[in-house]
Amino acid sequence: MFLFIMSYGVTSMDSHPNFTNLPQRKAMRLKRRNRMKCMSKQYSVLILLICSIMYAGAVKAQQPEVLTPEQFIEWIRQYHPVARQAGLQVEKAEAELLSAKGGFDPTAGLNASRKTFDGKNYYYYTNPELKIPTPIGIDVKTGIENNGGDYITSEVTKGKTSYLGLEVPLMKGLLMDKRRAVLRQAKIYRDQSEQERRSMLNDLLFDAYTSYWQWAGAYQLYSIYNRYISIGYKRLQLLRNAYANGDKAMMDTVEAYTQIQSYEMQQADALLKLNNAALELSNFLWFGNDSAVLLPSHYRPDTLQFAINKEVGQVENILSQAVLQHPDLRSYEFKLDALEVERRLKFQSLLPYLTVKANLLNRDYYALKGLNGALLENNYKWGIDFKLPLFLREGRGDYRKAQLKIKETNLQFENKRWQVTNKVRSYFNEYAILQQQLRTTNSMYNNYSALLRNEELKFSQGESSLFMINSRESKLIELLQKQTELRIKYLKASYAVSWAAGLLQ
Repeated sequence: MFLFIMSYGVTSMDSHPNFTNLPQRKAMRLKRRNRMKCMSKQYSVLILLICSIMYAGAVKAQQPEVLTPEQFIEWIRQYHPVARQAGLQVEKAEAELLSAKGGFDPTAGLNASRKTFDGKNYYYYTNPELKIPTPIGIDVKTGIENNGGDYITSEVTKGKTSYLGLEVPLMKGLLMDKRRAVLRQAKIYRDQSEQERRSMLNDLLFDAYTSYWQWAGAYQLYSIYNRYISIGYKRLQLLRNAYANGDKAMMDTVEAYTQIQSYEMQQADALLKLNNAALELSNFLWFGNDSAVLLPSHYRPDTLQFAINKEVGQVENILSQAVLQHPDLRSYEFKLDALEVERRLKFQSLLPYLTVKANLLNRDYYALKGLNGALLENNYKWGIDFKLPLFLREGRGDYRKAQLKIKETNLQFENKRWQVTNKVRSYFNEYAILQQQLRTTNSMYNNYSALLRNEELKFSQGESSLFMINSRESKLIELLQKQTELRIKYLKASYAVSWAAGLLQ
């Protein structure tokens, strides 16, 4: 007994056991144990709370998210390379316009030369000049001269002089010249580039809408098979229970399961189409850093918009808008405007070249100092340049080509306008027929559903067979499949009307 106490008890300094502290030590150990249990519970609750939050976040991240057509199209407008490329067309046209304006930039020049030989100062010429083109075809020139030397030509005035003058075309180049033609055409091309941007965006958005509704239709068809597979398994379970109770034959369960297998085969095909449609849709998904992205798996199409009808308006109103706003037609109008500018420029080639140059002269560096009648009578310099091709064959040929280009473009314009009109009418006719067919399928769906419910009621009363139920249900699913295909075509046709009219922006 003494050895036991020595091993597990506490001894005093005189080696006698102290039994008075045992209850207190036990209480302390019990208190520590309770504290540890309490802390363990708190840690467990905290860990459970953290895990719950992480799990909820993960579940929330994977919850289905609806991608509406509006969000999809806005995404394309901002990030798709073709949409951004369309914007670059306008920027390029702005750069061309800036370049064309450079033809009217003032230019400063300097003509200087000097000759000395064998100790003799033969001559020196210094002539800085500023030339200012104007939008009306007249060039303003001003400059100063400082000339001298022992052997300077007699045509040059010695000393410091200044001048201010004009260079005026009186025939060819009076109403139109190359600089003004390039500037006007650059302004026209800038407006035309906006129409080209709208045309590219119109085509891009139509392709995007087509892919979106194809994806939505594939998802709708996959959901239909999901629903009826679930119904089939519930029916199979009821039949198994009835078979266990002796109310139904075993072949009924076999037939029910065979029907489910048939649905699952069709569902697998629908899943393949859905995945391929999602990949097709991913062709339009890009980030701002020019990197493509696959459609996230938790995205779902807007089934509500897939199910509702889309009104496109009256065909005559659409045609009126198409004639006025279609970017391709507007582009032809701007092209004709540019060709008209070219025709006017080529007409100048039929006129003689006659240019008058006149300068006011003065001593020193003050061209207008002492300007009066006497100065105008004596201090001036003028001249003319005249040229005339005798046969004008080049000018006549260029002018004729310009006229033929306008005629050719007018024919193309009329043909394009007729094509646009017929295309709008064609898609509108398709839209109207599909709308009528959808109304018919809606009525057929109600009828097929009523027949199926009636067959199920008769089966529950022992007056029908599972074969009849499966037959009715298969007909209903075939109708839903046909209805989904019609809905896809209907939505495509509704957007095709706007696309043919050039209104998708």
